[in-house]
Amino acid sequence: MEEGPTQLVASKNAESGASETFYAGAVDRIRRFMIALSLVSVATVAWRLDLRHALGFALGCAIAYLNFHWLKRGVSGLADRITKAGKPQSGAGIVVRFLLRYVLMALAAYVILTVSPASLNGLFAGLFLPVGAIACEAAYEAYAALIRRV
Repeated sequence: MEEGPTQLVASKNAESGASETFYAGAVDRIRRFMIALSLVSVATVAWRLDLRHALGFALGCAIAYLNFHWLKRGVSGLADRITKAGKPQSGAGIVVRFLLRYVLMALAAYVILTVSPASLNGLFAGLFLPVGAIACEAAYEAYAALIRRV
């Protein structure tokens, strides 16, 4: 039995809705990947190197996670401001949060440098946490796309 034009349109709309739902969850999956990667990585660094590097790495991961969260809020705030949708955020608040991210990173680097210079490498490595989480998300999306085609 052949599909008619209305069944094809309904099928395409259902696929489109499923794809939109899947990709809309990407940010939440990236956050979960960041948490999982940070826990595993901090434990690995503590086991393979030492506690100072692990603490620096944990601080870098925490800053990276907070930075990612603030960046998402900033982009959402700008989008809301442009489209005038939802609760508008003040432009000054968006800019302050944007600049505060860099102040926080610089302050953490300064404190670690004065307290334990060996931990600075761990801090910088921890700041790359979103890169690993986004790579995990890309692998997951590729896997999901392959499974859907099969």
